[in-house]
Amino acid sequence: MMSNREAHQRNLRKGRFSQLGNVYFITTGTKDRLPVFSNPAASKIVLDSLRWLNDQGKIELLAAMVMPDHVHFVARLRSTTLPSLMHSLKSFTSNKIHDLPNREDRLWEAQYYDHAIRTDDELRERILYCLQNPVRKGLVGHFREWPHWYCAYDV
Repeated sequence: MMSNREAHQRNLRKGRFSQLGNVYFITTGTKDRLPVFSNPAASKIVLDSLRWLNDQGKIELLAAMVMPDHVHFVARLRSTTLPSLMHSLKSFTSNKIHDLPNREDRLWEAQYYDHAIRTDDELRERILYCLQNPVRKGLVGHFREWPHWYCAYDV
């Protein structure tokens, strides 16, 4: 019998479609929501990887926030699909973070959440949602106090 969690993860894949040029809001979490990214070196690996994907022309990274147990980012697909992007990001970061001390075997949950952004207002809302995440979680008073974020815009 399938657990509720397995059913939810399968539902995340239903109807998934990615199109070059579209902007997506993406969230992915660590396995069992372990606070892996409380380690600044692990957070840096994730942000550097997203920037590398941007520099390679795979995505246009618009915003990113690395939280202790998950990552939010907003990106325009340039020359890759969502599944390929997420496979590259998770595979590379898993290998790099696995080399850090005190690491678990599996870093990421298998699935991720994605949402296509269709309007400028929605883009603004999703970027602000990313940036305000550590404030909402009570980790800092202002998002700029959180060390693990990126935004392509003046905010």
